[in-house]
Amino acid sequence: MKGGKSGGRMVPRGGMNPNDLMRQVQKMQQEMERIQAETEQEVVTVTAGGGMVELAITGGLEVQSIKIAPEVVDPDDVEMLQDLIVAAVNDGIKKAQALMAERMSAFTGGLGIPGL
Repeated sequence: MKGGKSGGRMVPRGGMNPNDLMRQVQKMQQEMERIQAETEQEVVTVTAGGGMVELAITGGLEVQSIKIAPEVVDPDDVEMLQDLIVAAVNDGIKKAQALMAERMSAFTGGLGIPGL
């Protein structure tokens, strides 16, 4: 690493002090953690079966509620209700994950950082 002396310490070419760089990285990490924590609390609502089953799930993938329309509860066709619940949960998970990815990509600006 080439650099010049500045006040008794090496300063990398381009003039950025390693301590300043470290502070910027720490600030970015804190901001990412804040965005992630906020997004984990946001609630996404999805429906299945034309609104017969409604699911609310957080960005942190915690199911908050499941509402089932009374007319879909048929003791002779429990399998259909089970399928609607599974469809709502899977759709909710996908939307919550997409919400988190959208918020994190807005922060990282498409830097392509692995795991974000």
